[in-house]
Amino acid sequence: MSRGSLHSIFLIIVVQMMLICCAPKTEKESVEELATETSDLTESARRWADSVCGKLTLRQKVAQLFMPALYASSDLWTSRLIRQYADSCIGGVVLLKGDSAGVAHLAEILETKSEVPPLVSIDAEWGLAMRLVDAPEFPRNDNISNETDENLMFDYGRELARECRLLGINMVLGPVLDVTDGSDFMRRRSLGNDPHRVADLSVAYARGLESGNVVSVAKHFPGHGSVSVDSHHGMGVINRSLHEMDSVDLYPYKRWVEQGLTGIMIGHLAVPSIDSDMRPAAVSPTVIRDLLRDDMHFNGLVLTDALNMEGANGYTSVDAIKAGADIVLAPNKTFVEIQRVVAAVQEGKLSENEINNHVRRILFYKFLLTGGGKSENQTEEKRIEIGLRIPTTDSIAKQLLNKD
Repeated sequence: MSRGSLHSIFLIIVVQMMLICCAPKTEKESVEELATETSDLTESARRWADSVCGKLTLRQKVAQLFMPALYASSDLWTSRLIRQYADSCIGGVVLLKGDSAGVAHLAEILETKSEVPPLVSIDAEWGLAMRLVDAPEFPRNDNISNETDENLMFDYGRELARECRLLGINMVLGPVLDVTDGSDFMRRRSLGNDPHRVADLSVAYARGLESGNVVSVAKHFPGHGSVSVDSHHGMGVINRSLHEMDSVDLYPYKRWVEQGLTGIMIGHLAVPSIDSDMRPAAVSPTVIRDLLRDDMHFNGLVLTDALNMEGANGYTSVDAIKAGADIVLAPNKTFVEIQRVVAAVQEGKLSENEINNHVRRILFYKFLLTGGGKSENQTEEKRIEIGLRIPTTDSIAKQLLNKD
């Protein structure tokens, strides 16, 4: 099996037994062979994750749980910082504003200098143009035509994955699964007020991303659509009953989990109907462990929203990891937070076994992205300049707007 399709791996695991039971003999044999390949790949990923985890020091393991943010620039200061991250065995990075050459430069340094393959992530809610000044732009979610179907969204995700891999990006912080009520600041970022349509289009888009070997991360669990507070400036509150949330906010996430997609980002949102302590969801064990893991049976990667936002003010990476997060995004002081988590383990406030479980899950998905080796980045300037802008991109963008 090609390692270029994350989504296919998990979907096959879910449906293979049903297909084997009802398929004609020749199809059954094909499915059995595919199931064997999938099983072998899964087992290889687990063995590799166990092996790598066992070789890392405690500090290196803790560093795998962090993805700091930095601007996509090729200047000297940023280049030095990315080398520091690589030397520290950092899990990956979140890229902020910059340009394509800057992304390719940083991704190449991180890739070649890191002992463990890194995750290179970016927000791309309307394509890479959301962060990169010279990248192609797709429509914002609220401008996507009502005529857009799942096939087109799959193509959109697949095309974006192609652009990402050209630059060395292997994770997109999206799609947005927030179901808007039409009156809040999330309206432009949302795919609408119908949870079924949001789920259909988001899942199709994510399947396109993952078929192109890019991790998709749904956001912002358990749902930002009815909250008017921007998490950059404060903690929002979801004033809905659990019953209301189940049919609206949580519905797209239930579909996401059923499809075996890879990542979910937890928002800085208090949910009194779920956690009476009013903690931000990103540091709430009730939201992450009880609701997402136990009740919804999500086994993929759990990421916090950026921990440097005001919505998480007063909480640390230790709180997020204790609550069940695998990856901490954009803390204020990365190396300070790494040491804080190391100290928490040494003092018995966090167990090393818990750290190991997070690291193994992260490494499992890294193996599926890279086959346990270096990813195949294509960073030559001419390929970037020519490759990002091809007729397919403009065609999909026009179709999403329903324009000829």
